[in-house]
Amino acid sequence: MDYVLTGLDRIREGHWKKLKGYRLGLLSNQASLDNRLNSAAEVISGLLPDHLRTLFGPQHGFCGEDQDNMVETGHSYDKESGVPIFSLYADKREPLPHMLEKIDVLVIDLQDVGTRVYTFASTMLNCLKGAAKTGKKVIILDRPNPLGGVVVEGNLLQSELYSFVGPYRLPMRHGLTMGEMAGLFNDVFGLDCDLEIVTMNGWQRNMLWFETGLNWVMPSPNMPFPQTAFVYPGQVIWEGTNLSEGRGTCRPFEIFGAPFFDTTVIKRSLNPKATRGCHLQPFSFRPTFHKWQGELCHGYMIHVVEPSVYRPYFTSLALLKAVIEIHRDRFEWKEPPYEYEYKKKPIDLIMGNSSIRRELESEESLSLMEEKWEKELEDFVRWRTPYLLYT
Repeated sequence: MDYVLTGLDRIREGHWKKLKGYRLGLLSNQASLDNRLNSAAEVISGLLPDHLRTLFGPQHGFCGEDQDNMVETGHSYDKESGVPIFSLYADKREPLPHMLEKIDVLVIDLQDVGTRVYTFASTMLNCLKGAAKTGKKVIILDRPNPLGGVVVEGNLLQSELYSFVGPYRLPMRHGLTMGEMAGLFNDVFGLDCDLEIVTMNGWQRNMLWFETGLNWVMPSPNMPFPQTAFVYPGQVIWEGTNLSEGRGTCRPFEIFGAPFFDTTVIKRSLNPKATRGCHLQPFSFRPTFHKWQGELCHGYMIHVVEPSVYRPYFTSLALLKAVIEIHRDRFEWKEPPYEYEYKKKPIDLIMGNSSIRRELESEESLSLMEEKWEKELEDFVRWRTPYLLYT
């Protein structure tokens, strides 16, 4: 299998020469590796000594050390170089002017997971805004969307629910790379940022992660495997409920449930369409932290057996609707705060449309709900075409 060359690989292969003489900042984390498993900071520092003046870390930290939402990371310094590391998930979630004053170019190299609510897209957008205001250039080192770039799924985010887990009107599974989103954001927000995308070589839109030849390094503490990313566009909805999304286990998001969860009755009530491309294995677990810590939970482990057929958002919504109907006396929506939003329901921020919550609580069929967003998905696919960088 031939490796896909990421933007970072292309920097190493020769693109670094264009950066010579510029003071550089780098936004990256532990998953920002080339195909030889060297970090972005190592690659750039090795090729351009003394050019890296500032480092930045997204949610979970520059080294990916911090758990969960609204767990902030402090600012620090790199022990070897003494270069400051500014956290973009601290009391502020944007680069302030004093953080950018020592650089000419901000290089961004982050591994996204193809789901709207993953916060790296918002962090990138904040960087584009900050760079535009201060006259700095931004270079995105592009990486694969692990879910591929063909299939899109879910309703589009409503503008009144824009937040740090959804900065723009994208579907839950958006089918874009970070570079493509950067170009889109720069245009639709009218930022006029001096933006350059170092594209990948060898990546095609129909590729899933396992076809890239790249090593998976978890981009956040609860994204341990590519399989986690496959289920995440649906399974993230449990964050807006009192069910465990599997945090505190070794397979978060693939494993989920609660002490009151009746796996037999729930599975029997599901429409066969809900389990297309996946197998629901009844599974008991005891979370070591987070919801239901230390308590025995019953639920499922999702095995994705046909990724091309599996539709994670539909599957998880079907499961959620069944849980609401069967466990109405024990099921609860999580209350705010959630990702620095203190009034709106977390589930509304996650799903991106508050009417979906009400429809899930009603007797309306899920298939009918899905039909409502089919047209807007078709429009989105056409609309995004000018921003696509890969065939």
